Amino acid sequence: MALVDAMSQAIAALRVGRGTVRRFRLSDAWGLSYAGLVGTGFHVVLHGTGWLLPEDGPAVELNTGDVVLITSGADHGLASEPRPLRGLAPVELGIVDPAPAPADFEFLCGAYRLRHGQAVHPYLAALPDPIVVPAVGQSDTVAALLDEQQAAGLIVDATRHALLDLTLTHALRRWLETTKWPATHDPKITAAIHAIDTHPDTRWTVQELSRAAGMSRATFTRRFTSAIGQPPATYLLTHRLSHAARLLDETDAPLAVIARRTGYSTEYALANAFRRQYGMPPGAFRRAQYSQTTRE
Repeated sequence: MALVDAMSQAIAALRVGRGTVRRFRLSDAWGLSYAGLVGTGFHVVLHGTGWLLPEDGPAVELNTGDVVLITSGADHGLASEPRPLRGLAPVELGIVDPAPAPADFEFLCGAYRLRHGQAVHPYLAALPDPIVVPAVGQSDTVAALLDEQQAAGLIVDATRHALLDLTLTHALRRWLETTKWPATHDPKITAAIHAIDTHPDTRWTVQELSRAAGMSRATFTRRFTSAIGQPPATYLLTHRLSHAARLLDETDAPLAVIARRTGYSTEYALANAFRRQYGMPPGAFRRAQYSQTTRE
């Protein structure tokens, strides 16, 4: 359960970004490149056969039901056949979905696109990128929900977030069940992540976490860094500020209250750390988030 909670917290942290979901229908010879994403996303193959073109490594065949997870924004491409990534046309964002029609290859593309100063949750950043999850169920369900909401004119932030969360959570859980990723086999580290993620108001220190895990600080730091890809102090900082960003975006709580909920002694301590991470004070971040929401 600690691992599931960590995954859920990581996906929830993405909601401060802009959620987008779009369908593609392509035929004949085609190819698209995806570059410059700061965030996490996916491609769900609804019909046909295509190829994932990673920036490094060989092309991977994709079939109906497969999901490609882009855990932390790796450059990649999709194409009708194996070919070099360089030279593919960049994908066009923000245009209307294609009209229903027969196509050789059909897929959903969804992502949380983070803004300036925001970073993917350390749990996701530590995973391979990209990840191919073979034939994950529920792809038809997600597509049907998208069509239904679009037909009713109801595609709003809450709907996009629900579709994104459902797909990311289901695909990631399926992958974790079938892989030997290090974090899934170190119960003491997953328990520490669970403690951090479920009690962000606690003023954790690395020493306290290592003591709770029953390890020396040096051993705990080494095993945590190996499992998550970041030292525990970095994870703590990133998680606290990510949680603060969500509270700024989703609530009207005063900064002093948010500071207490994220483990900071004062609002000034939170504001200084937030400014270093996001390049702007919390108030400006909240206004920017509100302005972005009203434009979408």
